Amino acid sequence: MHEVTRLLAGLVARPSTTPPGATVAVCAEIASILRAAGYRVEIHARAAGVDNVVAAIGSGNPVLAFNTHIDTVAPDTGWLTDPYALTPVADGRHAGLGAVNCKGSAAAQLWLAQEVARHGGPQQGTLVFSFVGDEERLGPDGTQFLAETGLLKPDMLVMAAPTSNTLMVEERGVLWARLVTSGRAAHAGDPSAGDNAIERMARLLAHLGRVLGPRLAPRRSGAHQSTLNIGTIAGGANTNVVPAACTITLDRRLLPRDETVVGAMQELDEVLQGAGEPAGTWKIELMTGTNGFRMSPEQPLVAAFGRAVQKATGHAPEFRVPVGASDARFLSDSGAQIVIFGPGCDRQGHAANEAVDESELVAAGAVQLEVVRELLGLVA
Repeated sequence: MHEVTRLLAGLVARPSTTPPGATVAVCAEIASILRAAGYRVEIHARAAGVDNVVAAIGSGNPVLAFNTHIDTVAPDTGWLTDPYALTPVADGRHAGLGAVNCKGSAAAQLWLAQEVARHGGPQQGTLVFSFVGDEERLGPDGTQFLAETGLLKPDMLVMAAPTSNTLMVEERGVLWARLVTSGRAAHAGDPSAGDNAIERMARLLAHLGRVLGPRLAPRRSGAHQSTLNIGTIAGGANTNVVPAACTITLDRRLLPRDETVVGAMQELDEVLQGAGEPAGTWKIELMTGTNGFRMSPEQPLVAAFGRAVQKATGHAPEFRVPVGASDARFLSDSGAQIVIFGPGCDRQGHAANEAVDESELVAAGAVQLEVVRELLGLVA
C-alpha cells in the first residue's frame, strides 16, 4: 500500500459526516501528522464540533495554500463494504466514505505536506495547508470562516475537488435569494374576503419567467450559462384557509467576471418591481452570495500546474468547467490565484461504494509537489 493510501485509510476511519459535521476527531488526526512533520499547526472553530486545521511551514511571501474539506455526507444505502474502512475493490481502486469527496484529496495533500517537510521545507515564502469542515452543507464555519477572519489569506490557492486530476480555473458565482409574499388570511369558503399570498407569488414568478428568462438565455461565457432556479416553496396554514404568506428560494448562477452578486440582486428587484404587485406585499432578500472567478493561463499558479501535470504524468493538462461551486468561492474576490484540482471522479462522490484509484492519488501528490518545487522551491 502506498503511503498516500495509508493516509487515506486513517482519514476514512474517522467519521466526519454532515450533519452534524463533526470534524474534531479527523482534525486531531491531521494535526498530529502535521505537527510530527514539523509544521506550525493550529485548530480553529467558530461552531462547536466543526474544527478546521491550519498548518504552515516557511515564512514571508508568496503564500501558497492548499485547502480541502474533510467532512462527508452520511453513507447512503447500498454500501457493499464498511464505509468507514478503506477497502481495496478492483483495478487498484479503494472504497470508503469520502474516498473521492474529499478525503482522497486530503490524503494527497497530507502526503505532499510530509514530502515538503522531508525536503527541508520551502526555499522561499510560506506553504499553508488547511483542512476544513462545513463544506457539505454549504455552511459558514469552514473555509468561509477562515477567509473572513484572515486565517486563510493566500496569494495562490489550490482548492481540492474530485476533478480526476484535471484543472479547473474558473467558476460561476452563486446567489441565493429569498422571495416572500404576504396577503390576508380568510376562510376558504369565501376567498374574496382574503388576499391569497400564494396566488401573488404565482404572479410574481410568472412575471419573473417572462422578463428575466429571455434576458438570461443569451448570457453565456465560454461553457458557462447564466441561470435561475426556483429551489423551494412554502406557504399556507391549511387547505381551508386563504394563505397569508408564501416563501420561495431562488438560486442564480452568475457568469465569472460578467455578473456580480450586487448586480444580480438589483436586477431581480427591478424585474419584480415591474410585476405591478402592491408595495409592501412582497420582498426579496439576499441569503448568501459569492462572485465567480476566471484565472488566466499565464498566471504563475495555472502555468505551474500545467507544467507539473506534463512532467509528473507525461500528458498535457486537461481543463474542465465545473457545474457546481466549490469553497474557492469564499476567496473569489480576494485577488488570490486559484486552481481547483484533485483525484477521483466527481460522479463517484456522494454515491454508495465511492472509490478512488490509487494511481490517481499518487499522481495528484506528485503533480502538487512539482507545483511547490517550481513556485517556492525546496531546501533539499
